[in-house]
Amino acid sequence: MHISEASNTSGSVSEFILLGFPCRREIQILLCVMFSLVYLLTLLGNAAIICAVWSSRKLHTPMYVLLANFSFLEMCYVSSDVPKMLADIISQTKSISYAGCLLQFYFFFSMCAAEGYFLSAMSFDRFLAICRPLHYPTIMTYQLCARLVVFCWAGGFLSILMPAVLMSRVPFCGPNVIDHFFCDLGPLLALSCAPVPKTTLTCATVSSLIIFITFLYILGSYTLVLRAVLRVPAGSGRNKAFSTCASHFLVVSLFYGSVMVMYVSPGSRSHPGTQKFVTLFYCMATPFFNPLIYSLRNKDMKDALKKVLCASEISKNAEK
Repeated sequence: MHISEASNTSGSVSEFILLGFPCRREIQILLCVMFSLVYLLTLLGNAAIICAVWSSRKLHTPMYVLLANFSFLEMCYVSSDVPKMLADIISQTKSISYAGCLLQFYFFFSMCAAEGYFLSAMSFDRFLAICRPLHYPTIMTYQLCARLVVFCWAGGFLSILMPAVLMSRVPFCGPNVIDHFFCDLGPLLALSCAPVPKTTLTCATVSSLIIFITFLYILGSYTLVLRAVLRVPAGSGRNKAFSTCASHFLVVSLFYGSVMVMYVSPGSRSHPGTQKFVTLFYCMATPFFNPLIYSLRNKDMKDALKKVLCASEISKNAEK
């Protein structure tokens, strides 16, 4: 593999080299096939949820509108770094331009922040539905749901704007080799040719605030939901509420459990292998498991997915 320390006329780095997964060629090909399969299944699974919500009038409710947006976010989220990672695995150069690296950093972490906001919005929806069922129709209107969707998307991109601007001002003089498969915060800060304490502190503060505020809000919401569910007499209503909330909280646990390891302290110098494994988990495994968790534990979603599959089969037969 050719590794260069490319520089522009001012002497700063103009491209970075993403080492990715340095191993034998046979193993790299195997990894590429495995990751490609997971990526395609992730796109298909989340697209199936979007189609199910769109096609079934029964699912035109705030909870499923939020879930459909969340699924679309997961498709964008996994597409912000995985295609480049797959290309680099089979490539010899493994390079990414300076501008491309900053854009990847901005879009990846913007969608990471948006995911936290969407999970918070979904927990708020469940809190109202279970703890305030009589007020739910008047509070969780379609107008409020639309505002929550806009807030989650816009909030994600605006939250990371300041860290992205600060990262664009970090001096990179070389080396330009990133021991990672995408432009992650810690490895980028490690390549700075001058101390950047303000940038490190700002990134740490922003990431910690987003992670802890959303996580504590979600934890508080589901604690109140669990108390309310346990007060309900045993029966189908209690089981349905518990099953829905268990699915949501499982997704929350998968996402926050891995993210907290990495970004509460972005300047930490953890082992590169551990960094790659944890990052790979929350940027590929979490979006992959989300459709399975939501569809397998939700009867309405399973029914809608069956209708979508049946409709596609009928259209295929009609074409024949």
